[in-house]
Amino acid sequence: MKNLTFANRWNADIVDQQYEIWLKSPETLDGEWRAFFEGFELAQGAKPSSSLQTEKGEASIISLINAYRSIGHTQADINPLDSHVVRNPSLGLEQFGLKDSDLNKKFFTDDYLGGKMLTVKEIVEGLEETYCGSIGCEYMHIQDMTKRHWLQSHIEPTFNQPRFSKEKCIRILRKINHAEIFERFLHTRYVGQKRFSLEGAETLIAALDAIIEKSPAVGIKSVIMGMAHRGRLNVLANTLGKSYNFIFKEFTENYIPESIYGDGDVKYHLGYENVHKCESGESVVITLAANPSHLEAVDPVVEGKARARQRIYSQNAAVIDRSKVLPILIHGDAAIIGQGVVAETLNLSKLEGYSTGGTLHFVINNQIGFTSLPRHARSSMYCTDIGKMLESPIFHVNGDDPMAVIMITELALKYRQEFGEDVFIDMYCYRKHGHNEADEPAYTQPILYKTIAEHKPISVYFTERLIKEGVLSSQNAEAIKTEFETLLDETFKTVKKEVEAAKEGSYKSSRPILAPQPSYSFKPVKTAVDLKALEKVAKALTHIPTSFNANPKIIRQLATKWDAFVSGQDIDWGLGEALAYGTLLLEGTPVRLSGQDSERGTFSHRHAVLYDTETLERYTPLNHISKDQSQFCVHNSSLSEAAVLGFDFGYSIDYPQMLCLWEAQFGDFANGAQAIFDQFISSSESKWQRVSGLVMLLPHGYEGQGPEHSSARLERYLQNCAEENIQVCNVTTPAQFFHLLRRQKKQKVIKPLVVMTPKSLLRHKHCVSAVKDFTSGHFEAILDDVNVNKKAERIIFCSGKVYYDLIAYREENKIKDTAIIRVEQLYPLDKETLAALIKKYGSAKSFVWCQEEPKNMGAWSYIAPELGELLGNQRINYVGRKASASPATGVLTVHKKEQAAIVEESFKK
Repeated sequence: MKNLTFANRWNADIVDQQYEIWLKSPETLDGEWRAFFEGFELAQGAKPSSSLQTEKGEASIISLINAYRSIGHTQADINPLDSHVVRNPSLGLEQFGLKDSDLNKKFFTDDYLGGKMLTVKEIVEGLEETYCGSIGCEYMHIQDMTKRHWLQSHIEPTFNQPRFSKEKCIRILRKINHAEIFERFLHTRYVGQKRFSLEGAETLIAALDAIIEKSPAVGIKSVIMGMAHRGRLNVLANTLGKSYNFIFKEFTENYIPESIYGDGDVKYHLGYENVHKCESGESVVITLAANPSHLEAVDPVVEGKARARQRIYSQNAAVIDRSKVLPILIHGDAAIIGQGVVAETLNLSKLEGYSTGGTLHFVINNQIGFTSLPRHARSSMYCTDIGKMLESPIFHVNGDDPMAVIMITELALKYRQEFGEDVFIDMYCYRKHGHNEADEPAYTQPILYKTIAEHKPISVYFTERLIKEGVLSSQNAEAIKTEFETLLDETFKTVKKEVEAAKEGSYKSSRPILAPQPSYSFKPVKTAVDLKALEKVAKALTHIPTSFNANPKIIRQLATKWDAFVSGQDIDWGLGEALAYGTLLLEGTPVRLSGQDSERGTFSHRHAVLYDTETLERYTPLNHISKDQSQFCVHNSSLSEAAVLGFDFGYSIDYPQMLCLWEAQFGDFANGAQAIFDQFISSSESKWQRVSGLVMLLPHGYEGQGPEHSSARLERYLQNCAEENIQVCNVTTPAQFFHLLRRQKKQKVIKPLVVMTPKSLLRHKHCVSAVKDFTSGHFEAILDDVNVNKKAERIIFCSGKVYYDLIAYREENKIKDTAIIRVEQLYPLDKETLAALIKKYGSAKSFVWCQEEPKNMGAWSYIAPELGELLGNQRINYVGRKASASPATGVLTVHKKEQAAIVEESFKK
């Protein structure tokens, strides 16, 4: 097939042979053959059948049509900087066994335009107009014929040409003018200030306006957007309605934001939310998520926020309606193809726990990255080729043709609502200035930027077109511009007067974004649970319906857990955790747990979802506690850290009523999501005044499994600690974990929580709690040693699993003079309790910090100055592994020797 030309491909014998194969196993055929026979079969219902041998001409026409559908985009006029379109020889008539002399011959068009008799000339002209104009369409990679035919039915009858009312055309022009004038105004009034302008891509503003105006008609109540910094100020002003007055004040040299905590962020990273009143009179909530310079990192955050909003809008419905909330992701051409989090996020689009009913992706294709051209930035033809992994339709469109952009944007919106799937718009445009306004792009791209300098603004071309078509006069066009220029100028003058009149030469915004949170407190929070409620949860967890065929091993495990509960002793980690979730559910707090193996748990300790051994039916015990309980959602995620953690962070922000947890398969794997933690979780309150109560469960502990399965990199989280931004814990008992999880939803302050969760302790015979520990008490940030009197001569401070090794050594060697104090919460650190304990053991002369991790890792660098300050003149001694480039040894024998030496040395310092 591949070695045949189109001209001789239609040899009757070959056609018959391929047709027989298609009838038996179509999936084995080349895509072009499949497309041909699909079309042929459809044609049989529209006209009398005849043998394939006599249909070579029509077969050529069908192939011609499908070729334009498949590769017509390769010669579409989509580049505003290059009007010379190179013809694709694969679309030449000769490739289909046709000649110029055939142009006036009529053929049946099969499924094209509903099946008509047209001349070759008419067919080619129609296909050229449809697939090779300002819009290039890619959709033949979609295997679902229903979606293909739907797209064809919307694209082909209109020849892919927009037909808008006079009023709509003027609205589009007005939006483009607003975008252009806004950028020029900032450029001249605030010379040299970074703003990452939208110049060259202003059609984006008209496209977003079209989406929002159309939203109520298609059932959308909320639009959640994510974008990098380029064009953000323009979107904030002209799409979300952030006042020009406020934006101008942010540009003033003496502007100070009225933030509650932290230092804020630059204006082109900030988010915003507003309610937009459409021309129809209906309203749409528009949200732009804050985003750091880590470009595409916001993608999963937006998806998580969207899913949370979808839950809110469908709270009383049996099935969540995802069509009511639309996620829009605005990408740069270099970023969408270059950053891995994009692919990770796309992969979530159809997964059970992460789907948002389709995302509208809009690419601002500047045809350049920072200084790199496309040939330096990607290996594929288009930056949007990544969208083919989802079989999404992809529309390439010329940004200098606003009507084409708006038409295809509205089609994309309609497709999303119809099929609940992602769709891509790749708007070819340009970047008028360098990476920022102070950058000189001609250093590296002199020819490109000479072309850009000579290129007229979009509004000029569009205005000329509308005047030519009689939509408006030149006077009308000038009035639209003047009206907006006057508005900006008057606003600027007002702001200037206000700033000059401000006291002490500074201007503060009128109101904070976030109401202040209470100061962090170690005052006990009521987290204990009544025994009857606890028993109700325990029973639901351990008693499976008799009709359900659970795995026999799991049945035995559940029986053991129930026996432990009845006895009042030996509640292990897995049961303690589940009791926390279950009691919260009974109290009306929904729970979401997400991660690569969260249903079962990486170490088979959880079994939150059971599978019938005969039918594979799922049973989730935590959803069968009570009829009026809240919902427990547990999802095995894709093999992603960055996208899934970002998703759950976004979810936690927009649905704070839920206890939202993300669990790493192994704690050290979380480093694949380090950017999400650094850029969002640890700092969003400081930068953007957004709070999150997200919980991160990171399995941690040295078990001799090598450097990749030992350390959750505790030191990295502690290094990010400041201004009470997060909570970092390394707890040692199931009851402590129970109270910690419940405290997360009971305390007044909302902070992310990072927990170093155990591995070997999941089944450690001493890592258990009594039932009374759940029905009384509370989470304790510092645990005293109840087995040693206050005259101890040595205090060992530790955190996490090493405590059990120290206890075992002390008992084995009958050591009586050493107290072991556990720091269960490392940050914020309960210094008051620590100071009281140091005072209690006033006779102690030796103080040790013991950790499993190397000296340059773990908690040592963080805790040493804190303990040193509390001890005053006393010295704190370090005991642990020596500083190392790798977190742990890969040799079990070496590990055991190191571990034994650490424990022994702790009692000799």
